[in-house]
Amino acid sequence: MYIDFHTHGKLAKNLPFSTEYTEWLMREAKEAGLDAICLTEHFNTLQFDELYKYLAKVCTRDGDTLITQDGVRVFVGMETDIAEGGHILSIGKLEDILELNTCLEPYKKKREFLTFESLMNVFERYPVIVGAAHPYREGSHISELPFEQLKRLQFLDLNGKDVALDREYYETETGELAKKLNIPMISGSDTHQSVQYGCIRTKLSYSVNTVEKLYEQMKDGNYEIVVSSNIGYQVKVAGLLKKLLKEIHALGGNYVSMLTSQSSE
Repeated sequence: MYIDFHTHGKLAKNLPFSTEYTEWLMREAKEAGLDAICLTEHFNTLQFDELYKYLAKVCTRDGDTLITQDGVRVFVGMETDIAEGGHILSIGKLEDILELNTCLEPYKKKREFLTFESLMNVFERYPVIVGAAHPYREGSHISELPFEQLKRLQFLDLNGKDVALDREYYETETGELAKKLNIPMISGSDTHQSVQYGCIRTKLSYSVNTVEKLYEQMKDGNYEIVVSSNIGYQVKVAGLLKKLLKEIHALGGNYVSMLTSQSSE
């Protein structure tokens, strides 16, 4: 099972939620060769709950996952900012992620972000697995946190955007921290649109439909990280596409209609 552990269902967190855009993303994920994704939308994205509730409505429930009409297995998750600087990923059941997002409502503005310790205290009340997103990216101070706090993490994200810039550095640094913490290092594209799907993915030994079984494979090391030979190009084009689509929206255009009409031709 090929899975992307870090994806988004919207072009940008401040843009309105679009059912057509999200459905287009799911179709593109399948076209990119992915069997499953972790949908880790930003916790303070506009219409967070509407996005997840819509998917729950149009997808088929299978264990802890949602199966799209195109056959993509969706593990539900969230990406949360911390006060120290950095992002934390959580993966769990739909109901738990929605409840967690509601609990974090008072802390969604930059000056009100929870500290890592406080956030972990919240997460530990729920049956979710928690990891650090791109811990060595510029602006992130996760790797500088006290070791005793870092030991509360359950995985690290080797991020496609980072690997595209300097694979050796990010793979080495993230891998060494994972070894020190004795936790798995998995991979995520961090995509907000289609081009970046498949730039990096994790190949699991077998398909699973619960968060518990997913974590078991991660802990047992029953996976391998696969990096696309075109990762640099994919990430570069993805960044340009995102910028262009946001500009179209800012000018009053319909970027969603443009994308979906092109894909249907």
